[in-house]
Amino acid sequence: MEKQVSLYKVSSLEKIMTKDDIKRTFSSALVSPGEHFSYQIIMSADESVDSQYVFKLSVDSPFEENVKLYFVRSVVADLPRRVDADDDYLASKPCLIPDVLEPVKYQKNMVTYTNGLGAVWVEVAVPRDAKPGKYSVKVNFDLLDIDKHSNVSNPRPFIADTVELEVVGEALPPQELIFTQWFHVDAIASAHRVPVYSEEHWRLIESYMRLATELGMNMILTPVITPPLDTAPGTHRAITQLVKVFKDEKGYSFDFSLLERYVRLALSVGFKYFEISHLFSQWGCKYTPNIEVYENGVTHLKFSWDMLASDPEYKAFLSALIPELLEKFRELGVLNEVYFHISDEPSDTHLEAYTYASTLLKSLIGNTKTMDALSHIDFYERGLVEHPVCATDYIEPFIEARVPGLWAYYCCGQHTRVSNRFIGMPAYRNRAIGIQMYKYGIEGFLQWGYNFYYSKLALYEINPYVTTSTDGLYTSGDAFSVYPGRDGAIPSMRAFVFREALEDISLCRLLEKKIGKEAVIKLIEEEAGMEITFKSYPKDMEFFPRLTRKIKEMLR
Repeated sequence: MEKQVSLYKVSSLEKIMTKDDIKRTFSSALVSPGEHFSYQIIMSADESVDSQYVFKLSVDSPFEENVKLYFVRSVVADLPRRVDADDDYLASKPCLIPDVLEPVKYQKNMVTYTNGLGAVWVEVAVPRDAKPGKYSVKVNFDLLDIDKHSNVSNPRPFIADTVELEVVGEALPPQELIFTQWFHVDAIASAHRVPVYSEEHWRLIESYMRLATELGMNMILTPVITPPLDTAPGTHRAITQLVKVFKDEKGYSFDFSLLERYVRLALSVGFKYFEISHLFSQWGCKYTPNIEVYENGVTHLKFSWDMLASDPEYKAFLSALIPELLEKFRELGVLNEVYFHISDEPSDTHLEAYTYASTLLKSLIGNTKTMDALSHIDFYERGLVEHPVCATDYIEPFIEARVPGLWAYYCCGQHTRVSNRFIGMPAYRNRAIGIQMYKYGIEGFLQWGYNFYYSKLALYEINPYVTTSTDGLYTSGDAFSVYPGRDGAIPSMRAFVFREALEDISLCRLLEKKIGKEAVIKLIEEEAGMEITFKSYPKDMEFFPRLTRKIKEMLR
């Protein structure tokens, strides 16, 4: 007799690690046209019989073409919580936590469960032109026989799960928030063992780009020169500069063909904005980035750690490059969507060096926009950065100063009180950022780790499935939110939940058209039972489904 299998539907915010975690289930939901609605089907098998299931999955639904299935896989959270962090984490010691979403190819892949738990993630991309009404999504688990040689055959219906979605209201408005996570092209090459900018690398870059735009990113880090980011002083990451540089007795000249290919590819998959890789070394502007130049018959690192950023030769290089670069962006039709970086996260001790770098760059770029991650408002008040990107735990002075066009960011340091997307955090801390940014009118959001598959400071490669903490230095999940799959990028649960936070902003904006922003904020805070700030938000897994359902009821 086949052992008993039970299916439970739980929200995308649940991280089910044991059967005891299955507490909150549902059978139906309200959705908006244009929304990405995700949920999980948890399979709980009777452990009293030692046997194995092999399934083939399929979908029956009016939305069938818009439904994707994923296997939920756990990864090693080797640093789920830092010792100086708060207590609102799922674990404090190394453990396995669900995060990877491995795509299921209908009628091709199978899922196996042996004596315990398994999970399938269901993503429904509700069509923007979907008419109001009720639509079912049925996921079929057809059982396959397996012999002693692991051959499978004879699919037959075994169990199925159905959820009823009711489409209500207007389509969600387009995303206005500018969202970037740093796109590390060298990590794509190293994780997949391909040469930089080989044709296979370009195919993989496209895969990572496409997934990024599906996850809500609309700005992409563009390595005009190899980004001087998270690199140990005196060391070098793979050269990824898109601009080929030549030097002779007449001066500098440039080949922009790789840059043009990168920009056109990004535009074709849905990117709109381009952030130019930082032009001065990280944390202080002291040195030049690593830049290759073809000169006297050889290609060499003309600029590197042994040259100060204030060296006249680097000024001459930038003075030659920037005007031609701006003209290339104008030719590509994206100049108004370009943002330049100076140096990442300068501190008060770097004010003089940063002032020099900012003054030089602005003399070259004119009205083209600048942005940088900051924790100190002095840099903005001195006019050194047009768009400050503020750490969420240091953002209050910027909010109080009513800085127009304010951006926000979080990374490894934002581990106490504020929202973040670490693997070991409950998912409501990830999703909270949406209503926070909506309330304060945040224009853009930056996070450094889209796909950084290295140790801290890129000293060596890591396997992101077993080393999620840059080898014990940053909280697990900080360095990446997608994984290298068999033939390209695959998503994480955290990335999908963050996209839900972005769609919370769009949903609030939709209601704002009806009742005004002040009334929307009042509704959110009444439902939350508290004032929403970047350090104050509901620590409740049911709050966001409850809030969004109420808003959709009002929009019905």
